[in-house]
Amino acid sequence: MSNLPYDIKISIILAIVLMVTVVIFLLFIMVLYSRKQVLFEKEKMLQNAEYEKQLLQKEILFQKKSQSEQERISHDLHDDVGSGITALKLQAEFLKKKTTDESIAPNIEELLQTCEELHISMRQILWNLNVGDDYLDNFTKRTIHYAKSFFAKTNIKLHVEKGNIGHNHISADTRRNVFLCLKEALNNVYKHSKCKNVNVNFDQLENIFKIDVKDDGVGLNSTSKFGNGLQNMKVRMATIKGNYHLIPSEQGLHVQFLIDLESEFDDFPM
Repeated sequence: MSNLPYDIKISIILAIVLMVTVVIFLLFIMVLYSRKQVLFEKEKMLQNAEYEKQLLQKEILFQKKSQSEQERISHDLHDDVGSGITALKLQAEFLKKKTTDESIAPNIEELLQTCEELHISMRQILWNLNVGDDYLDNFTKRTIHYAKSFFAKTNIKLHVEKGNIGHNHISADTRRNVFLCLKEALNNVYKHSKCKNVNVNFDQLENIFKIDVKDDGVGLNSTSKFGNGLQNMKVRMATIKGNYHLIPSEQGLHVQFLIDLESEFDDFPM
């Protein structure tokens, strides 16, 4: 390069300086772009975090409003409808004591029975609305209490087994449908099974809540008159993304309900 003319040397040096300048400029642009990308990602993360925070706040607000509305309805039912049923029952009992006409006595007894059934139904509705009962263990205890009360005045002996039930959340809709399915199953046992014993087992396997109802009666055959009960149970379980099975048994009928506890939040409103 020492033999090159002076002006060529200057040109080469200028070209090298220009190339170095261009490289430095490109590196500077890349650093700026990288920093901008990092800032953009951080801003995006903050926006997502803010959005999730807003969703969480809406969810909490929705839950509070839902609980408040459930409590209001529960109080109204208890104060208005409950007192009305009690007054009607007291009036029927008064008529039963005062009447001397034996021909209307069965009608009064039927009225008293209807009042009692309405009272039980209202308690069940209040139970489903009660926010304090929205956990699986509480639901199981309430259901066991109902089963014991249901068979207390019958000749059928009830055997209950309760496994390791967790403290999972269970929505009012799920509680209602599962309880009505179990109620239908117990009613079928009482009316159609001709059994001496019925076993009701509650258990939880991870996220699956399982209820088994098994009797030692005549079982299910082509002449059994269960009406729409079995189909209704199937539909109700499908509504809450659960499963209903009739399990083959050497004696009697074995009905099983399976509820996926994880599906409780799949369709939660935002």
